Amino acid sequence: MRCVIEDDPYVWLEDVEGEPALAWVAERNAETAAALAADAGFTALKEELREVLDASDRIPYTVRRGAFLYNFWRDAEHVRGLWRRTTPEQYRKDAPEWEVVLDIDALAAAEGEKWVWAGARVRHPDHDRALVCLSRDGGDAVVVREFDLATRAFVEGGFQVGEAKTRIGWIDADTVFIGTDFGRGSLTDSGYPRTVRRWRRGTPPEEATLVFEGRAQDVAAGGWHDSTPGFERDFVFRSLDFHHSEMHLLTPDASLVRIDVPDDADAYAHREHLIVSLKSAWLGHPAGCLLAFGFDAFLAGDRTAEVLFAPDERTALAGHSWTRHHLILETMRDVSTRIEVLTPTPGGGWARKPLADVPALSAVSVVDTDPDVSDEYFLDVSGFLQPSTLYRGEIGAGSEILKQAPARFDTEGLTAEQFFAASEDGTRVPYFVIGPDRSAPDSAPGPALLYGYGGFEVSLTPFYGALTGRAWLARGGTYVIANIRGGGEYGPDWHRAALGAARSRAFEDFAAVAADLVARGITTPAMLGAAGGSNGGLLMGAMLTRCPHLFGAIVAQVPLLDMLRFHELLAGASWTAEYGNPDNEADRPHLRALSPYHQLTADQVYPPVLLTTSTRDDRVHPGHARKAAARLRELGHRVLLHENTGGGHAGAGDNEQAAHNNALMHTFLWQHLTPPVRPASG
Repeated sequence: MRCVIEDDPYVWLEDVEGEPALAWVAERNAETAAALAADAGFTALKEELREVLDASDRIPYTVRRGAFLYNFWRDAEHVRGLWRRTTPEQYRKDAPEWEVVLDIDALAAAEGEKWVWAGARVRHPDHDRALVCLSRDGGDAVVVREFDLATRAFVEGGFQVGEAKTRIGWIDADTVFIGTDFGRGSLTDSGYPRTVRRWRRGTPPEEATLVFEGRAQDVAAGGWHDSTPGFERDFVFRSLDFHHSEMHLLTPDASLVRIDVPDDADAYAHREHLIVSLKSAWLGHPAGCLLAFGFDAFLAGDRTAEVLFAPDERTALAGHSWTRHHLILETMRDVSTRIEVLTPTPGGGWARKPLADVPALSAVSVVDTDPDVSDEYFLDVSGFLQPSTLYRGEIGAGSEILKQAPARFDTEGLTAEQFFAASEDGTRVPYFVIGPDRSAPDSAPGPALLYGYGGFEVSLTPFYGALTGRAWLARGGTYVIANIRGGGEYGPDWHRAALGAARSRAFEDFAAVAADLVARGITTPAMLGAAGGSNGGLLMGAMLTRCPHLFGAIVAQVPLLDMLRFHELLAGASWTAEYGNPDNEADRPHLRALSPYHQLTADQVYPPVLLTTSTRDDRVHPGHARKAAARLRELGHRVLLHENTGGGHAGAGDNEQAAHNNALMHTFLWQHLTPPVRPASG
């Protein structure tokens, strides 16, 4: 039963496309444009950022699909982008020859739609057809169309699905698993598919055979076909909430065999293995372990596991990827990445050795592998002040530098360091500081921007931020990334420490980092800005209402701010496992205490705030930002709102929008965090 929602005078701003709401948004956008876009340095900054986004010498990252390497590319000429491909031989060249597979700009012009590329499901192992997903102006909901990769054209009479938050994937040449909006009862309360159906070519989608069904209160249900030759299997799952799920093997006779792992674990089949990533202790193995079982033996009841990774208090699993004969393991030690290769041995067990040396305070990620055919891998290595280098290698046969990105900003005199702050409960919280070298005794505090997220087990690892480099670092600012609880930097326990009613620990961690920056003389409260998006926008709202004295300006992007209504808005019901459920009387008190929207008062002094959102964000409702802006205005506080009409949850659907949004944010920060220049005394 739904609880009674407290009176909210701005609930009318939740009407996404309502005329009064859009008229109000237009007024706020005009105010923001006058304050920021009219700034003397705005146009030049935006052009600098657009130059980075459109640069032709960016690394074109690819995904192998059979004989081709596929890439999606946007630049000044191709605003919506090109889906294109080349051969491995061509890709080695400085200027590869690309074959255009699908021109999204041409498609958008021909159909009069603001199409945004949302990916494609290529049929495996033939790689001859694709299910292309297209979003209207950047939303999560997509339309799906079958595409012929040989003729480079949509298939007339092929698989097509109308706009919805669809899950779809190939079973064979003429059959797909599909979950979509089939009408009443087919979606969960979160707006995602509740059913899994087997749909055959040439039949109406509503006649697709139901093979699995979740509950309305689940987040979603889905199914997929493992097409690995010799290991073909079908699976279905239901996400009970954002962090718990059930997986079943779907047998040829349509019966279900539960994959009996903890419901908070991540599990999948790979050839003869069942791979399980633990979020809680199980079978004597601690949370954070990566385990391998024999798939058939596991189904028969054998729970003998081989430990592929075991964490310690400073080390966590970051990711893993398969080649044909090996497993590439990515781990983090104090948030810096390490990488090694694991190889199953004939007598049992796994041999392991380092794959590559990674510089300190750097990140390494596996871009792509080809697990069906070879032990080839593509590896990207970068750092805060080091542009990306793309390596191509083959395990056992060495590696080579394939591509190197040029520097986008001047790093002369800049350093990257890691520090640790003590949170309110004594927890040691790491954070990265990138900015001017302050080793000289007379170094003075300067403008700093502190970024954080702190939720959903998302880890913030080192990266080369070209936009931040140009807009902030190159102009003398210091950029700081806080690895607060709620993220995954130290594994599942780091995330779990800030769940639900404990969410305030993430806020305390962020505030501790802010105070530590001041204590170290890096900045002052008046020169310290904070920024975060989505769940990080909730963090920004918490900083505004809980610790306004620590900051000189705050930016919240596509933020979550009303914690008593979030579950009623768009995909919000899927996040109750992270925050709590406002319909649960036991959760409501802590959610009200966490809710920035409900903590705003007239008698508090707040730093100036910039809120950004998108009308087409169908994940975090734009009403969060709209209502908070209205409430702040009513209370007499300094606030600007910019709502992009498109772009979805990313806030931008093309490079022009991305450059504009970034220029707005950094102009706002420079306006408020740079000390005024005072005339010399006479």
